[in-house]
Amino acid sequence: MADYPYDGPETPAPTGRRAASLANWAGAAVSLALVVGVGMWGYELLMRDVNGIPVVQAMDGPMRIAPEDPGGSTADHIGLAVNAVAGTGLAEPGADRLLLAPQGIGLSDDDMPQKELAALREKSAQIGAASLSQDGAGAEGAAEGEDLDPIQALADQIAANARPLSELSSEEGEGELVASVTGAAPAGALIRSLRPSTRPGDLLNQPVALAPAPEEPAGPAEINPETLPAGTRLAQLGAYASEDVARQEWDRFSARFGEFMDGKDRVIERASSGGRTFYRLRAAGFADLADARRFCAAFVAENADCIPVTTR
Repeated sequence: MADYPYDGPETPAPTGRRAASLANWAGAAVSLALVVGVGMWGYELLMRDVNGIPVVQAMDGPMRIAPEDPGGSTADHIGLAVNAVAGTGLAEPGADRLLLAPQGIGLSDDDMPQKELAALREKSAQIGAASLSQDGAGAEGAAEGEDLDPIQALADQIAANARPLSELSSEEGEGELVASVTGAAPAGALIRSLRPSTRPGDLLNQPVALAPAPEEPAGPAEINPETLPAGTRLAQLGAYASEDVARQEWDRFSARFGEFMDGKDRVIERASSGGRTFYRLRAAGFADLADARRFCAAFVAENADCIPVTTR
């Protein structure tokens, strides 16, 4: 009887173990792909920063657009052909209209070289001297003509032979002597010099009147705040613990802002707040609220406190 070999039944591999191995291989492949992708992405970031490629894309078009009609006044150097050469490197085509430049300021007829001016001055001096000599000669001729007048000569002869009825005093003789020497004096001329008056002997004994001392400027007028009508414009300069301190601060402001404090009246108002009494220092004498604001603006510009207020 023949023997048949029998190996036994074959047992297939379990399905669960095969699926687990496939999942492991798939996970390994995905992990490897992820690592490779992250590495390539990091490399691209590094290379992009190194190459200077901007991350934010620039906008299309110019950043600024000049207006078609900017307005304003045109400068003198705008529109010259030489500017186009410096800007674009090429000369502009010839202009279709040419305008001549205004004529420069020239010399007048009186503007001459220094040598000609000196010669002109000498000529003017010579002409002036000649005119003066001619005037002197004319005056001498007129005097000679007067001397040759027969009526005047006859009058002089009669006056020379005439004798006065009474003796002349020394003063009258001196006057006639001066008149005869100097000739006939014009009307209103001083023939004899006046003798100065004698100095009084008791001049040193007379009392000397002292000049009155200059009056001291009066201080600012202080107004009672209760007498001010409602709506009066004031400027508050501060709040202080006592009236004496407020007056001292007013004097300090007057010395510092003398021009602005002139004509302003002082107002010290007593007030209390939170159980504490203080005194408000205010200035009066403003035409309106705008005037008070201008006054405070000058104080604020010098780092001083000032608030325009209105009485109620």
